[in-house]
Amino acid sequence: MAYRAREVAPPRRQSGDVGPWGPMTTTTFPESDDSSRASDSPFLRACRGQPVPYPPVWFMRQAGRSLPEYRRARAGIGMLEACRRPDLVCELTLQPVRRHGVDAAILFSDIVVPLAAAGVDLEIRPGVGPVVAEPIRDAADVARLRPLAPTDVDYVAEAVRLLVAELGATPLIGFAGAPFTLASYLVEGGPSRTHAKTKALMYGAPQVWHDLCARLAEITAGFLAVQVAAGVAAVQLFDSWAGALSEVDYRRYVLPHSKRVLEAVAGVPRIHFGVGTGQLLTAMGEAGADVVGVDWRTPLDVAASRVNGRAVQGNLDPCVLLAPWHVVEAEVRRVLAEGRHAPGHVFNLGHGVLPETDPGVLTRVVELVHTAPMR
Repeated sequence: MAYRAREVAPPRRQSGDVGPWGPMTTTTFPESDDSSRASDSPFLRACRGQPVPYPPVWFMRQAGRSLPEYRRARAGIGMLEACRRPDLVCELTLQPVRRHGVDAAILFSDIVVPLAAAGVDLEIRPGVGPVVAEPIRDAADVARLRPLAPTDVDYVAEAVRLLVAELGATPLIGFAGAPFTLASYLVEGGPSRTHAKTKALMYGAPQVWHDLCARLAEITAGFLAVQVAAGVAAVQLFDSWAGALSEVDYRRYVLPHSKRVLEAVAGVPRIHFGVGTGQLLTAMGEAGADVVGVDWRTPLDVAASRVNGRAVQGNLDPCVLLAPWHVVEAEVRRVLAEGRHAPGHVFNLGHGVLPETDPGVLTRVVELVHTAPMR
């Protein structure tokens, strides 16, 4: 894989509306000559619903534990520490691009990075996930959550600048966690199967809930703006746990805050993804994304009918990659056929790469997607 240096054009900023901590800013970015060439990449064209020579492909959690070079580079280094080291972030982000030939890189980071940067006492425990020392329970706890300053995550901006210089016209995807998912971690104190404490706060103290999500929306929007200003070509908003909600509750308690985040990031394609969100796809599309990510539970042709003309991303079951190749091939072709019903299709898994996945199978999937007939 050859890389070519890319120059990043300075941003143009426009005033947005006023959030709970003061004016929020929408950032738009002019296209430099190099970004114009990057805009012709299959990934960005598919995100915009434009014709492509083949469906672009990347994998969620593609810089992960399935790669031996990743395990070597991460040996003895905690997740949050790894996310704060621009040189290591650059290497871990580039590894799957080198190995698999994917059409886009995604920044190596974690959705709780901006929370930790904003002063939340948390750790990422191996095999468990984020654990919060003092969970949020009431309005006083929400009041302790401070805004995120760009300088709080200057290491992220530095990593992005390093990467765009290495990747050239290969698009780099930035990302952040959506307010609901971040709120769930903060309220539960860690991962949860039922999200019972989260829902109890949401139903029992709706004003506290909305105040919390408004603050998280501002933190998330700011985190994404830092990445876009540094040069990412697209962003993905992960709402990993939104599938725990009904559509009624999603629209009432979640949609306004996700919409605010997506509205605050202009000038690059925006992808919105959640797990188990088949019942929410229409509402998630209304939040303002250009592309709606779909997990493996909903066929892409069905999803395409629900997202009102937006592109879709997905959605091979990650477990299929553990099956014999003839099964993998058949399932990849099925996903590609279903994806043709949308105006744009970014091939991906329906969730992250499993650590036991054979990297060679991922490489073969990329080759198959790139060579399969478009019709």
